[in-house]
Amino acid sequence: MRRPVRRPATDTRSRILDVAERLIQTRGYNGFSYADVAAELRVTTASLHYHFAGKAELGRALVERYTERFMVALDKIEASEPDPLARLSAYAGLYAAVLRRGRLCLCGMLAADFQTLPRQMRHAVLDFFNRNEAWLSRVLEGGRDQGVLAFEEEPAGVARAVISTLEGAMLLARPFADVSRFESAARTLLDGLKRHPEMARA
Repeated sequence: MRRPVRRPATDTRSRILDVAERLIQTRGYNGFSYADVAAELRVTTASLHYHFAGKAELGRALVERYTERFMVALDKIEASEPDPLARLSAYAGLYAAVLRRGRLCLCGMLAADFQTLPRQMRHAVLDFFNRNEAWLSRVLEGGRDQGVLAFEEEPAGVARAVISTLEGAMLLARPFADVSRFESAARTLLDGLKRHPEMARA
């Protein structure tokens, strides 16, 4: 008789995180439970507690993993796209890719539930947005220095506006199941930051 193949603990942990991430991105933090994750994975809730002491610990691990993956994606954009406007377009593309999968940004969903999140999760969500703002600020400042972007506010303020617009555009595109609504909003946003030839002659 063949013995059942036992999955490594790290593989089980990743599967738990994958399922929980999808549930939060589609239902929100308060819209899923340990029982939902256990049912999808066909395991007991006790086995979930073996990997994560509670929902708060699971949530924090999710946000930290999501943040690190996002930052890796930003590093790749920076390495492959020398043009600041192309970097911003690729940044918006990360959000569009999530929306095409029928999901919303994990941290955007958690921001909606922010007041009900455990303290350690709140810090992790804020870290995601702070790191994104810092990256965008560098791109925006570099683009203005190069003369390809034009804006009057401080780069940090514009970075917040970019994130706010993209997160809001995702939210409003979702009920229509229409990614083009998001893409249109993103194009309008980026076009407003572009330095046009007539500006240079002014």
